[in-house]
Amino acid sequence: MIKNLFLNTIKFYQRFISPNLGQNCRFYPNCSEYTFLAIEKYGLFKGGWKGAKRILKCFPWHQGGIDLP
Repeated sequence: MIKNLFLNTIKFYQRFISPNLGQNCRFYPNCSEYTFLAIEKYGLFKGGWKGAKRILKCFPWHQGGIDLP
């Protein structure tokens, strides 16, 4: 139930907030999609941790690239 709340929050962000920010992510899939997939695959805590680590890597000096959960 809490997992679904987090997943729905990410979907809300993707649908209503992210389009207004532009295409800035250096990774594929982008950080919000990565976090969504990680939570679906690993569960809320491990997937959320993987998503948080990914977001912390997202800065202008990081090369980026393909990074699947």
